[in-house]
Amino acid sequence: LAALERQVFDFLGYQWAPILANFLHIIIVILGLFGTIQYRPRYIVVYAIWIAVWVTWNIFIICFYLEVGGLSKDSELLTFNISRHQSWWSENGPGCVRKEASMSGIKGLDNHSYISVIGCALEYRYIEVMHSSFQILIALVGFVYACYVVSVFTEEEDSFDFIGGFDPFPLYHVNEKPTNLLFKQTYLLLFPTGFSGMEGMNK
Repeated sequence: LAALERQVFDFLGYQWAPILANFLHIIIVILGLFGTIQYRPRYIVVYAIWIAVWVTWNIFIICFYLEVGGLSKDSELLTFNISRHQSWWSENGPGCVRKEASMSGIKGLDNHSYISVIGCALEYRYIEVMHSSFQILIALVGFVYACYVVSVFTEEEDSFDFIGGFDPFPLYHVNEKPTNLLFKQTYLLLFPTGFSGMEGMNK
């Protein structure tokens, strides 16, 4: 749900790189849930590996908006340099007032408007940082849970193998009786008195 919420706001802000990352994350989460329900440890392992990538991505987003290591929040990196859009929260954050001023009269800028945003209670980059931090927290919880589920599935498979679950013979295998014993039982059924008489003659 948190990933879907973030995807919606990234769509509104035309942030193409986060949109792609969120889409992949949603797909992997669904795969992990399917693996948990259907007892498929491999799917859960894929989810756990993706979680490491997802945490790395969110750390990058935090560094991007905090302008760490030469990154700039005003760059077009998250839009693949195909648009000049910024985060949706830059104009629609809590308390933000959006004002448009006409640029008519300025050569080359007719029919354009200048947009200014004032009165924001919280700068948009901090909202994005909180989003990413929350995603990291959820991802770490999911990683621990994934490791626990995989260990439980592995223990169940080992115990099942120990009791003969993967034995090539049938579950209700009946040991065959010796051939001579079967022959003797058959003879007794056919000749109930003859067998004892023959034994007397042998003596």
